[in-house]
Amino acid sequence: MSQLMKRRSKKAGLPPGSLIHIGERKSETVKITAFNFTEDGFEEKEIPYSTSCAEYKNKPGITWINVDGVHDADVVQKIGAVFDLHPLVLEDILNTDQRPKIEDHDDYLYVVLKMLYNGEHKKEIVAEQVSLILGKNYVISFQEKEVGDVFDPIRERIRAGKGTIRKMGADYLAYSLMDAIIDNYFAVFEKMGDKIEDLETEISAKTSSKTMQEVHRLKRELIFLRKSVWPLREVIGQLERGESPLIHRNTLVYFRDIYDHAVQTMDIIETFRDTLAELVNIYLSGNANRMNEIMKVLTVIGTIFLPLTFIVGIYGMNFGYMPELRWWWGYPAVMTGMGLLVLFMLAFFKKKKWF
Repeated sequence: MSQLMKRRSKKAGLPPGSLIHIGERKSETVKITAFNFTEDGFEEKEIPYSTSCAEYKNKPGITWINVDGVHDADVVQKIGAVFDLHPLVLEDILNTDQRPKIEDHDDYLYVVLKMLYNGEHKKEIVAEQVSLILGKNYVISFQEKEVGDVFDPIRERIRAGKGTIRKMGADYLAYSLMDAIIDNYFAVFEKMGDKIEDLETEISAKTSSKTMQEVHRLKRELIFLRKSVWPLREVIGQLERGESPLIHRNTLVYFRDIYDHAVQTMDIIETFRDTLAELVNIYLSGNANRMNEIMKVLTVIGTIFLPLTFIVGIYGMNFGYMPELRWWWGYPAVMTGMGLLVLFMLAFFKKKKWF
Protein backbone atom coordinates (compact mmCIF):
# COMPACT_ATOMS: atom_id res chain seq x y z
CA MET A 1 0.00 0.00 0.00
CA SER A 2 2.82 2.43 0.83
CA GLN A 3 4.43 1.76 -2.54
CA LEU A 4 1.14 2.52 -4.30
CA MET A 5 0.72 5.79 -2.43
CA LYS A 6 4.30 6.71 -3.21
CA ARG A 7 3.71 6.22 -6.93
CA ARG A 8 0.52 8.23 -6.82
CA SER A 9 2.24 11.02 -4.94
CA LYS A 10 4.04 11.98 -8.15
CA LYS A 11 0.81 13.67 -9.30
CA ALA A 12 0.17 15.57 -6.10
CA GLY A 13 -0.66 19.19 -6.86
CA LEU A 14 -0.78 18.75 -10.65
CA PRO A 15 -3.89 19.79 -12.60
CA PRO A 16 -6.34 17.13 -13.94
CA GLY A 17 -5.22 15.58 -17.21
CA SER A 18 -1.50 15.76 -16.41
CA LEU A 19 0.15 12.98 -18.39
CA ILE A 20 2.45 11.13 -16.00
CA HIS A 21 3.00 7.39 -16.05
CA ILE A 22 2.03 5.76 -12.75
CA GLY A 23 3.07 2.16 -12.21
CA GLU A 24 5.91 -0.17 -12.94
CA ARG A 25 7.76 0.27 -16.20
CA LYS A 26 7.38 -3.16 -17.78
CA SER A 27 8.81 -2.45 -21.23
CA GLU A 28 11.97 -0.70 -22.37
CA THR A 29 10.61 0.31 -25.76
CA VAL A 30 7.27 1.27 -27.26
CA LYS A 31 5.97 -0.86 -30.10
CA ILE A 32 3.03 0.26 -32.23
CA THR A 33 1.38 -2.10 -34.71
CA ALA A 34 -1.62 -1.44 -36.93
CA PHE A 35 -4.08 -3.71 -38.70
CA ASN A 36 -6.45 -2.39 -41.30
CA PHE A 37 -8.82 -4.93 -42.79
CA THR A 38 -11.97 -5.46 -44.78
CA GLU A 39 -13.76 -8.63 -45.74
CA ASP A 40 -11.58 -8.92 -48.84
CA GLY A 41 -8.13 -8.28 -47.38
CA PHE A 42 -5.95 -6.80 -44.66
CA GLU A 43 -2.88 -4.67 -44.12
CA GLU A 44 -0.48 -5.15 -41.22
CA LYS A 45 2.15 -2.59 -40.40
CA GLU A 46 4.50 -1.68 -37.57
CA ILE A 47 4.41 2.05 -37.06
CA PRO A 48 7.73 3.74 -36.22
CA TYR A 49 7.93 5.49 -32.88
CA SER A 50 8.11 8.98 -34.40
CA THR A 51 5.40 8.47 -37.03
CA SER A 52 1.87 9.75 -36.51
CA CYS A 53 -1.16 7.45 -36.75
CA ALA A 54 -3.22 10.11 -38.53
CA GLU A 55 -3.46 8.06 -41.74
CA TYR A 56 -5.58 5.45 -39.91
CA LYS A 57 -8.18 7.81 -38.47
CA ASN A 58 -10.50 7.89 -41.47
CA LYS A 59 -9.04 5.01 -43.43
CA PRO A 60 -11.63 2.74 -45.10
CA GLY A 61 -12.24 -0.57 -43.34
CA ILE A 62 -11.64 -1.44 -39.71
CA THR A 63 -8.44 -0.33 -37.99
CA TRP A 64 -6.83 -1.87 -34.93
CA ILE A 65 -3.87 0.00 -33.44
CA ASN A 66 -2.03 -1.79 -30.64
CA VAL A 67 0.49 -0.01 -28.42
CA ASP A 68 2.88 -2.10 -26.30
CA GLY A 69 4.37 0.09 -23.58
CA VAL A 70 2.49 2.98 -21.96
CA HIS A 71 5.37 4.46 -19.98
CA ASP A 72 6.04 7.05 -22.70
CA ALA A 73 3.55 9.88 -22.25
CA ASP A 74 4.53 11.48 -25.61
CA VAL A 75 3.31 8.46 -27.59
CA VAL A 76 -0.01 8.38 -25.73
CA GLN A 77 -0.42 12.11 -26.18
CA LYS A 78 0.23 11.93 -29.95
CA ILE A 79 -2.32 9.17 -30.44
CA GLY A 80 -4.79 11.05 -28.26
CA ALA A 81 -4.37 14.18 -30.37
CA VAL A 82 -5.02 12.24 -33.59
CA PHE A 83 -8.20 10.54 -32.33
CA ASP A 84 -9.44 13.46 -30.19
CA LEU A 85 -9.24 11.57 -26.90
CA HIS A 86 -10.09 13.44 -23.72
CA PRO A 87 -7.07 14.39 -21.55
CA LEU A 88 -8.58 12.53 -18.59
CA VAL A 89 -8.76 9.38 -20.71
CA LEU A 90 -5.07 9.76 -21.60
CA GLU A 91 -4.32 10.28 -17.92
CA ASP A 92 -6.14 7.03 -17.04
CA ILE A 93 -4.27 5.14 -19.76
CA LEU A 94 -0.97 6.14 -18.17
CA ASN A 95 -2.21 5.26 -14.69
CA THR A 96 -1.87 1.46 -14.66
CA ASP A 97 -3.61 1.06 -11.30
CA GLN A 98 -7.11 1.62 -12.67
CA ARG A 99 -9.96 -0.72 -11.77
CA PRO A 100 -11.92 -2.22 -14.69
CA LYS A 101 -14.38 0.38 -15.92
CA ILE A 102 -16.13 1.81 -18.96
CA GLU A 103 -16.66 5.43 -19.98
CA ASP A 104 -18.93 6.64 -22.78
CA HIS A 105 -17.54 9.71 -24.57
CA ASP A 106 -20.19 9.73 -27.33
CA ASP A 107 -17.72 9.35 -30.23
CA TYR A 108 -15.83 6.54 -28.55
CA LEU A 109 -15.93 4.17 -25.59
CA TYR A 110 -13.07 3.84 -23.15
CA VAL A 111 -12.76 0.41 -21.48
CA VAL A 112 -10.20 -0.70 -18.89
CA LEU A 113 -9.51 -4.39 -18.29
CA LYS A 114 -6.92 -6.47 -16.46
CA MET A 115 -5.02 -9.10 -18.46
CA LEU A 116 -3.96 -11.96 -16.18
CA TYR A 117 -1.33 -14.59 -16.82
CA ASN A 118 0.96 -16.87 -14.85
CA GLY A 119 4.40 -15.47 -14.04
CA GLU A 120 7.73 -17.21 -14.32
CA HIS A 121 7.60 -20.84 -13.20
CA LYS A 122 3.84 -20.26 -12.63
CA LYS A 123 4.43 -19.33 -9.00
CA GLU A 124 2.47 -16.11 -9.08
CA ILE A 125 -0.22 -14.36 -11.09
CA VAL A 126 0.80 -11.24 -13.00
CA ALA A 127 -1.71 -8.57 -14.01
CA GLU A 128 -1.35 -6.09 -16.82
CA GLN A 129 -3.68 -3.21 -17.53
CA VAL A 130 -5.22 -3.08 -20.99
CA SER A 131 -7.02 0.05 -22.16
CA LEU A 132 -9.35 -0.16 -25.16
CA ILE A 133 -10.66 2.75 -27.21
CA LEU A 134 -13.64 1.75 -29.37
CA GLY A 135 -14.56 4.21 -32.11
CA LYS A 136 -16.83 3.99 -35.11
CA ASN A 137 -14.33 2.19 -37.33
CA TYR A 138 -11.30 1.69 -35.12
CA VAL A 139 -10.07 0.07 -31.92
CA ILE A 140 -6.96 1.23 -30.06
CA SER A 141 -5.47 -1.03 -27.41
CA PHE A 142 -2.81 0.03 -24.93
CA GLN A 143 -0.78 -2.64 -23.13
CA GLU A 144 1.98 -2.31 -20.57
CA LYS A 145 4.26 -4.77 -22.37
CA GLU A 146 4.37 -7.19 -25.27
CA VAL A 147 5.12 -10.34 -23.21
CA GLY A 148 2.00 -12.13 -22.01
CA ASP A 149 -0.13 -10.86 -24.89
CA VAL A 150 -3.19 -13.07 -25.48
CA PHE A 151 -4.17 -11.33 -28.73
CA ASP A 152 -2.11 -13.51 -31.08
CA PRO A 153 -5.08 -15.79 -32.01
CA ILE A 154 -7.02 -12.68 -33.05
CA ARG A 155 -4.15 -11.51 -35.23
CA GLU A 156 -4.05 -14.94 -36.87
CA ARG A 157 -7.80 -14.83 -37.52
CA ILE A 158 -7.42 -11.43 -39.18
CA ARG A 159 -4.52 -12.63 -41.32
CA ALA A 160 -6.26 -15.85 -42.34
CA GLY A 161 -9.72 -14.33 -42.69
CA LYS A 162 -11.15 -17.08 -40.48
CA GLY A 163 -14.54 -16.71 -38.85
CA THR A 164 -16.50 -13.49 -39.02
CA ILE A 165 -13.98 -11.03 -37.62
CA ARG A 166 -13.23 -9.41 -41.00
CA LYS A 167 -16.92 -9.30 -41.86
CA MET A 168 -17.99 -7.45 -38.73
CA GLY A 169 -17.35 -3.98 -37.39
CA ALA A 170 -15.05 -2.43 -34.81
CA ASP A 171 -17.44 -3.39 -32.01
CA TYR A 172 -16.93 -7.08 -32.84
CA LEU A 173 -13.17 -6.56 -32.84
CA ALA A 174 -13.42 -4.99 -29.37
CA TYR A 175 -15.54 -7.95 -28.27
CA SER A 176 -12.88 -10.35 -29.60
CA LEU A 177 -10.13 -8.61 -27.63
CA MET A 178 -12.18 -8.62 -24.44
CA ASP A 179 -13.16 -12.25 -24.97
CA ALA A 180 -9.51 -13.27 -25.36
CA ILE A 181 -8.63 -11.52 -22.10
CA ILE A 182 -11.50 -13.09 -20.15
CA ASP A 183 -10.98 -16.58 -21.63
CA ASN A 184 -7.38 -16.46 -20.42
CA TYR A 185 -8.73 -16.00 -16.88
CA PHE A 186 -9.90 -19.60 -16.94
CA ALA A 187 -6.39 -20.84 -17.77
CA VAL A 188 -5.05 -18.87 -14.80
CA PHE A 189 -7.82 -20.17 -12.54
CA GLU A 190 -7.13 -23.73 -13.65
CA LYS A 191 -3.54 -23.48 -12.40
CA MET A 192 -4.70 -21.92 -9.15
CA GLY A 193 -7.28 -24.69 -8.74
CA ASP A 194 -4.52 -27.29 -9.10
CA LYS A 195 -2.49 -25.53 -6.39
CA ILE A 196 -5.48 -25.47 -4.05
CA GLU A 197 -6.15 -29.17 -4.64
CA ASP A 198 -2.51 -29.99 -3.87
CA LEU A 199 -2.70 -27.94 -0.68
CA GLU A 200 -5.92 -29.70 0.32
CA THR A 201 -4.24 -33.10 -0.10
CA GLU A 202 -1.15 -31.93 1.79
CA ILE A 203 -3.13 -30.48 4.68
CA SER A 204 -5.27 -33.61 4.95
CA ALA A 205 -2.11 -35.75 5.19
CA LYS A 206 0.11 -33.54 7.33
CA THR A 207 -0.15 -29.91 8.33
CA SER A 208 2.83 -27.60 8.54
CA SER A 209 3.54 -23.90 8.86
CA LYS A 210 4.96 -23.88 5.32
CA THR A 211 1.64 -25.15 3.98
CA MET A 212 -0.22 -22.39 5.79
CA GLN A 213 2.13 -19.79 4.35
CA GLU A 214 1.17 -20.99 0.87
CA VAL A 215 -2.52 -20.84 1.81
CA HIS A 216 -2.17 -17.23 2.97
CA ARG A 217 -0.25 -16.37 -0.20
CA LEU A 218 -3.07 -17.75 -2.32
CA LYS A 219 -5.62 -15.83 -0.25
CA ARG A 220 -3.74 -12.61 -1.02
CA GLU A 221 -3.73 -13.52 -4.71
CA LEU A 222 -7.48 -14.11 -4.59
CA ILE A 223 -8.03 -10.68 -3.05
CA PHE A 224 -6.02 -9.22 -5.92
CA LEU A 225 -7.96 -11.29 -8.49
CA ARG A 226 -11.28 -10.26 -7.02
CA LYS A 227 -10.29 -6.61 -7.33
CA SER A 228 -9.30 -7.19 -10.97
CA VAL A 229 -12.35 -9.24 -12.01
CA TRP A 230 -15.29 -8.17 -9.86
CA PRO A 231 -16.03 -4.85 -11.71
CA LEU A 232 -16.18 -6.72 -15.04
CA ARG A 233 -19.88 -7.48 -14.62
CA GLU A 234 -20.69 -3.78 -14.54
CA VAL A 235 -18.42 -3.03 -17.53
CA ILE A 236 -19.73 -5.78 -19.80
CA GLY A 237 -23.29 -5.31 -18.56
CA GLN A 238 -23.25 -1.75 -19.88
CA LEU A 239 -21.95 -2.98 -23.24
CA GLU A 240 -24.46 -5.82 -23.62
CA ARG A 241 -27.38 -3.48 -22.88
CA GLY A 242 -26.59 -1.73 -26.16
CA GLU A 243 -26.88 1.81 -24.79
CA SER A 244 -24.11 3.10 -27.07
CA PRO A 245 -24.69 3.57 -30.84
CA LEU A 246 -21.17 2.18 -31.35
CA ILE A 247 -22.45 -1.29 -30.38
CA HIS A 248 -24.56 -2.76 -33.18
CA ARG A 249 -27.56 -4.92 -32.43
CA ASN A 250 -26.10 -8.06 -34.03
CA THR A 251 -23.05 -7.80 -31.71
CA LEU A 252 -25.03 -7.69 -28.47
CA VAL A 253 -25.38 -11.47 -28.33
CA TYR A 254 -21.58 -11.79 -28.23
CA PHE A 255 -21.30 -9.36 -25.33
CA ARG A 256 -23.97 -11.35 -23.49
CA ASP A 257 -21.76 -14.40 -23.92
CA ILE A 258 -18.72 -12.78 -22.30
CA TYR A 259 -21.02 -11.39 -19.60
CA ASP A 260 -21.80 -15.02 -18.70
CA HIS A 261 -18.07 -15.77 -18.71
CA ALA A 262 -17.43 -12.84 -16.37
CA VAL A 263 -20.08 -14.13 -13.96
CA GLN A 264 -18.47 -17.59 -14.08
CA THR A 265 -15.06 -16.13 -13.19
CA MET A 266 -16.56 -14.41 -10.15
CA ASP A 267 -18.21 -17.67 -9.08
CA ILE A 268 -14.86 -19.45 -9.39
CA ILE A 269 -13.13 -16.82 -7.26
CA GLU A 270 -15.80 -17.10 -4.56
CA THR A 271 -15.47 -20.89 -4.63
CA PHE A 272 -11.71 -20.62 -4.24
CA ARG A 273 -12.13 -18.21 -1.32
CA ASP A 274 -14.50 -20.61 0.44
CA THR A 275 -12.14 -23.52 -0.20
CA LEU A 276 -9.13 -21.68 1.22
CA ALA A 277 -11.15 -20.62 4.26
CA GLU A 278 -12.08 -24.27 4.76
CA LEU A 279 -8.41 -25.26 4.44
CA VAL A 280 -7.56 -22.85 7.25
CA ASN A 281 -10.25 -24.48 9.38
CA ILE A 282 -8.89 -27.93 8.53
CA TYR A 283 -5.40 -26.79 9.49
CA LEU A 284 -6.59 -25.39 12.82
CA SER A 285 -8.68 -28.50 13.50
CA GLY A 286 -5.71 -30.74 12.67
CA ASN A 287 -3.49 -28.79 15.04
CA ALA A 288 -6.15 -28.98 17.76
CA ASN A 289 -6.56 -32.74 17.24
CA ARG A 290 -2.80 -33.28 17.41
CA MET A 291 -2.63 -31.22 20.56
CA ASN A 292 -5.48 -33.26 22.05
CA GLU A 293 -3.65 -36.50 21.25
CA ILE A 294 -0.48 -35.19 22.86
CA MET A 295 -2.37 -34.01 25.92
CA LYS A 296 -4.14 -37.38 26.13
CA VAL A 297 -0.84 -39.27 26.17
CA LEU A 298 0.65 -36.90 28.74
CA THR A 299 -2.46 -37.17 30.88
CA VAL A 300 -2.34 -40.98 30.81
CA ILE A 301 1.34 -40.94 31.76
CA GLY A 302 0.69 -38.43 34.55
CA THR A 303 -2.27 -40.43 35.82
CA ILE A 304 -0.22 -43.64 35.91
CA PHE A 305 2.63 -42.01 37.80
CA LEU A 306 0.33 -40.28 40.30
CA PRO A 307 -0.34 -43.38 42.52
CA LEU A 308 3.26 -44.53 42.03
CA THR A 309 4.48 -41.18 43.27
CA PHE A 310 2.09 -41.48 46.21
CA ILE A 311 3.50 -44.88 47.21
CA VAL A 312 7.11 -43.77 46.80
CA GLY A 313 6.33 -40.63 48.77
CA ILE A 314 4.98 -42.62 51.71
CA TYR A 315 8.12 -44.74 52.00
CA GLY A 316 10.30 -41.73 51.56
CA MET A 317 9.12 -40.20 54.83
CA ASN A 318 11.64 -40.08 57.70
CA PHE A 319 9.56 -41.60 60.48
CA GLY A 320 11.47 -43.64 63.02
CA TYR A 321 9.19 -46.68 62.95
CA MET A 322 7.83 -47.99 59.61
CA PRO A 323 7.52 -51.81 59.76
CA GLU A 324 7.82 -52.32 55.98
CA LEU A 325 11.24 -50.66 55.92
CA ARG A 326 12.78 -53.60 57.77
CA TRP A 327 10.76 -56.29 56.08
CA TRP A 328 12.86 -58.62 53.87
CA TRP A 329 10.22 -58.78 51.10
CA GLY A 330 9.21 -55.09 51.44
CA TYR A 331 11.03 -53.79 48.37
CA PRO A 332 9.98 -56.64 45.99
CA ALA A 333 6.40 -56.40 47.28
CA VAL A 334 6.19 -52.66 46.68
CA MET A 335 7.73 -52.90 43.18
CA THR A 336 5.43 -55.80 42.27
CA GLY A 337 2.41 -53.90 43.57
CA MET A 338 3.38 -50.81 41.60
CA GLY A 339 3.83 -52.87 38.41
CA LEU A 340 0.43 -54.54 38.87
CA LEU A 341 -1.12 -51.14 39.49
CA VAL A 342 0.34 -49.83 36.22
CA LEU A 343 -0.99 -52.83 34.29
CA PHE A 344 -4.41 -52.47 35.88
CA MET A 345 -4.63 -48.78 34.99
CA LEU A 346 -3.52 -49.39 31.39
CA ALA A 347 -6.14 -52.12 31.00
CA PHE A 348 -8.77 -49.84 32.50
CA PHE A 349 -7.88 -46.94 30.15
CA LYS A 350 -7.89 -49.29 27.19
CA LYS A 351 -11.34 -50.63 28.09
CA LYS A 352 -12.64 -47.05 28.35
CA LYS A 353 -11.01 -46.32 24.95
CA TRP A 354 -9.20 -43.32 26.32
CA PHE A 355 -6.21 -44.08 24.12
